[in-house]
Amino acid sequence: MGNRDSGQDGLTPAALVRTEAAALEALAVRLDGAMAGDFGRAVELVVRCGEGRGRVVVTGMGKSGIIAQKIAATLSSTGSPALFLHPAEAVHGDLGVYTAGDPTVLVSKNGSSEELRTLAPLLRDFNSPLIGILGSVSSPLAAELDVLLDASIEREADPNNLAPTASAITALAIGHALAIALMCARKFTPEEFGRLHPGGQLGRNLRLFVRAAMHAEDAVARVAPDTPLRDVIIAMTRKPLGAACVVGPNGTLAGFITDGDLRRVLTNHDDIRTLRAEDAMTRHPVTIGPGATLGEALELMERRESQISVLPVVDDAGRALGLVRLHDLFLGSQRGSPEIL
Repeated sequence: MGNRDSGQDGLTPAALVRTEAAALEALAVRLDGAMAGDFGRAVELVVRCGEGRGRVVVTGMGKSGIIAQKIAATLSSTGSPALFLHPAEAVHGDLGVYTAGDPTVLVSKNGSSEELRTLAPLLRDFNSPLIGILGSVSSPLAAELDVLLDASIEREADPNNLAPTASAITALAIGHALAIALMCARKFTPEEFGRLHPGGQLGRNLRLFVRAAMHAEDAVARVAPDTPLRDVIIAMTRKPLGAACVVGPNGTLAGFITDGDLRRVLTNHDDIRTLRAEDAMTRHPVTIGPGATLGEALELMERRESQISVLPVVDDAGRALGLVRLHDLFLGSQRGSPEIL
């Protein structure tokens, strides 16, 4: 889109995003200052109520309702069981989701939604602590709350200051902050996160061990440091996994040769007949243990200046056990029966 105008006031897409970013920066200042105490009380309320068997109920109308659904989903996925309650449906039987003491998070841009104003006093019958994420601290709904979290903004990002843009992202940010604060308060672990996300790549990364995805010794090209380079190429051709483990007499990993290493050697030498494995290998390669998770392996491969696509797997004594490829991390288990945390 370039810098073409996106509205009647000549606002560019970048300017719209900066308006939202400014709203978030103002929120961060409030969270560090005047709002810190209220936020802490909100966390304490939910933690205290969560010690029972209840859950967090999140509600909102219209666009705020969509934000409320996302907040509920984030809470549930980070160790704070939550559900979304449509405020209009609540008074037609859906209040049955409550157990005594379940806290409610009410999300509203203006705090004047008739549905939320009707719902709030009814929730007192369920001893529900009320936490509001409101864009107007002086709204009618604000008076009904136990804790008010200020989601006010200077203006929306659209030229007419109408569409819930900056207000929506601000409310969502407060919901995310609440979810992560609760996650920390409850000492929610990566292992617990993995149990709640068993499907998809995220779940595999957290639940599967490298030993479940690696190619073991007999499937991997293994050569000695003095193996002629021609024989290294033959070994890697017979077991085409993109690399070979260079192994010393005691089984320890002496080095690692990838397809890229071979290409570099062939580019730099007209005659390879005198070359050995040790002339092409990386002597101190990045390695991983069989008990690491796939997520940890992915971190080692990708969070570096020069990404790598294959890792040698070694035990605590440095003995070569095999290798794992980036491709394997996305396939999961090599043996069809995943080993999970």
